[in-house]
Amino acid sequence: MRAENDPETSGQQPDEEVRGVVVEVRHTEAGAALCSVAGDLDIEMMEPAERALTALVGQLPPLLVVGLEGVGFCDSSGLNLLLRTRAAAAEAGIAFRLAAVPPAVMRVLELTGAESVFSLHATAEEALAA
Repeated sequence: MRAENDPETSGQQPDEEVRGVVVEVRHTEAGAALCSVAGDLDIEMMEPAERALTALVGQLPPLLVVGLEGVGFCDSSGLNLLLRTRAAAAEAGIAFRLAAVPPAVMRVLELTGAESVFSLHATAEEALAA
């Protein structure tokens, strides 16, 4: 985990790493929030992602993009986190998009039919620009 005064992360929230889960948050000049998640989104390891996403919705950015390019596994609790965050964002008037969804996560979205409720984008840059 980087220290808050690390010059590499000035203007960003520090990375958080707990048991292989890394969450990095940054904000664009337009005020959009990008939350990149790496690791497994499962019941045992999703706490850092859950904390970050809850905090971001509370900040009321105009757009919240969740980049999943580093996620290797997602179980039902990870899917539930994404669905809850999407619902909370919608209730708060925040546009919510998923970016760089890896095959393992896409499979869960497809099996459950959840891909139809998300705005999916190939990259975070595409999601921010959409």
